[in-house]
Amino acid sequence: MTTSEHRKFIRKNSLHLLDYLVIDKNGLQTTYSMGRTLDVSENGMKLETTQQISKGDTLLITVGLEDELVELRGEVVHSEVLDQRYLTGIEFQDISTVGKRIFKKYAEAFQAITTQE
Repeated sequence: MTTSEHRKFIRKNSLHLLDYLVIDKNGLQTTYSMGRTLDVSENGMKLETTQQISKGDTLLITVGLEDELVELRGEVVHSEVLDQRYLTGIEFQDISTVGKRIFKKYAEAFQAITTQE
């Protein structure tokens, strides 16, 4: 059985700690916690967390890339459980110009490293 790829952007494997605030579908702030990125693209990321985050919730995320903190807003587009951890797919809703520049620079640097391996 094969799976089809639905992503519009190529994701680069990455691993960064981040913090996030969950805003539920009713606009209420519910959970503030930490997680880590498993992969990232210009349009979204996959997070690993210890708590379930529901599809349709909004996350306010702060992630450190290089020497900069980037603040992101994204919607949860999928969530699954794996070995008592939650894998959550986020699609960015709002990312600053600076954030886009940093993500692009990170992706290019990551690509250079993987090409050398």
